[in-house]
Amino acid sequence: MEEQEKKPARIIADHGHLQRLITEEGECWGRISGRMRHDSLETSLVPAVGDWVAITGQPGEEAIIHNLVPRQSRVSRQAAGPVTKEQLIAANVDTLLIVAALNHDFNLRRLERYVLMAWNGGVRPVIVLSKSDLCNNVEEQIRSVEGVAPGVEVLAISAVEDQGKSLLERYLQPGLTVALTGSSGSGKSTLVNWMMGEDVQLTQSVREGDSRGRHTTTHREMFVLPQGAVLIDTPGMRELNLWDEGSDGLSHAFGEIEELAATCRFLDCSHTREAGCAVKEAIQDGTLDEKRLSNYLKMQKELQYQQRKEEVATRRRTASSKPTSSRKPKHSRSVKEWEEA
Repeated sequence: MEEQEKKPARIIADHGHLQRLITEEGECWGRISGRMRHDSLETSLVPAVGDWVAITGQPGEEAIIHNLVPRQSRVSRQAAGPVTKEQLIAANVDTLLIVAALNHDFNLRRLERYVLMAWNGGVRPVIVLSKSDLCNNVEEQIRSVEGVAPGVEVLAISAVEDQGKSLLERYLQPGLTVALTGSSGSGKSTLVNWMMGEDVQLTQSVREGDSRGRHTTTHREMFVLPQGAVLIDTPGMRELNLWDEGSDGLSHAFGEIEELAATCRFLDCSHTREAGCAVKEAIQDGTLDEKRLSNYLKMQKELQYQQRKEEVATRRRTASSKPTSSRKPKHSRSVKEWEEA
């Protein structure tokens, strides 16, 4: 049987066992091949929204996904639960728009985690402060965010009052891929509708008491924006456990702390009680926020723990995949030897 020619496609929506694809001929449904699904048990490589893939199939029919094109970047986190496993949120992303509402749910420590997630995956983070119409001290909040995200652009917008759209459009040029992330209720779905110029995502109000939202987006999906870029919307996150594969995301997100750490008296300084600690001195003279150091140490320990667990899991997978020995037992005999005995 002649092998079908493979064609390129990109995953624009993930519905579990089925993926929505875009090809030169248009959109279609796709399903992972049996071989790829089997291989993924060892490699843990499964398609995600934003991935480029090689497919076979006729136009108008369900396609078979055979291979993943190597990713240029990714947005991922540690999957919930006791198993050490990466949960891929989006692939091949140029810019991650981290949406945080300027209401009672505003949290600087959470923003630090999102920024680190972006740097870890090789993605440029941009912080979008939504619902600026609900805030009386927008400029002060922007300065506080800039203090915990050095080198990251911070934008304040209001979809309700149609303010700040031009600030976003710099990241929405043709050929670019941007992804939206943030907590439930931060206004991501409203932002998608605003950028699209039409209602393509459902929106829900947040609770008055604590500004917490409910999940409106239930799966990851890609949209082509009028500006020419493609946008990946993701479900809101209740918690963000970090995932790291040896990249230097921590150095990007907490660069000023690591610069100070390089001048500590002891190379293995823990920045807690040692004499000659430049980091502690910066806290004492007010140039570094103690809460920022605390969050840095917390995430450093979290990533180290995750890496240790992943190393153990890798060793177990390697051991279980080794072929069983074909060597005969020491006293075993062949059939012929038994007959001659």
